Amino acid sequence: MPNISQPTGQDWGVVNVGRASTTRSTVPQTAQGLARAKAMGLVSTERKFAAGTNASAHNASVNARKIEESEELKHAKVDKALSKAIMEARMAKKMTQKDLATKINEKPQVVGEYESGKAIPNAQIIVKMERVLGVKLPRPGKKPAAAKTATAGAAKPGVVSGGPPKRR
Repeated sequence: MPNISQPTGQDWGVVNVGRASTTRSTVPQTAQGLARAKAMGLVSTERKFAAGTNASAHNASVNARKIEESEELKHAKVDKALSKAIMEARMAKKMTQKDLATKINEKPQVVGEYESGKAIPNAQIIVKMERVLGVKLPRPGKKPAAAKTATAGAAKPGVVSGGPPKRR
């Protein structure tokens, strides 16, 4: 018969999975027992700042309140003239908001936001609406170009103006 070798590298010791057979320190169950353990110095207590409260999530600091109330962090919204022009042009073409939205490849909510004045202006969407509606829509932030041409015509003939503007 062949010689069969037994594996020798394993440790088959006893493992206690449940409660340990060693003595454990007992935790005081009553207030009187806790007071006795504190007096003996076995238990120490620490006072934690704002423990058990979520006060930091509900109390806005002064700086956060200033940010919320400041005007400089507000988004630019669609002008009332633009929203009214979109609505009138859409009605003139007898289109619904959904029809316009599908023709410009946007969601109907986008058209609704533009018409209600809640949307942040996007030049690409406005151009798409102009093409579909066949109307020139008023653009936000653009000034009329007529003011520039009036000042250019006031220069003397034969005099070329150039360089930086003069200080006053």
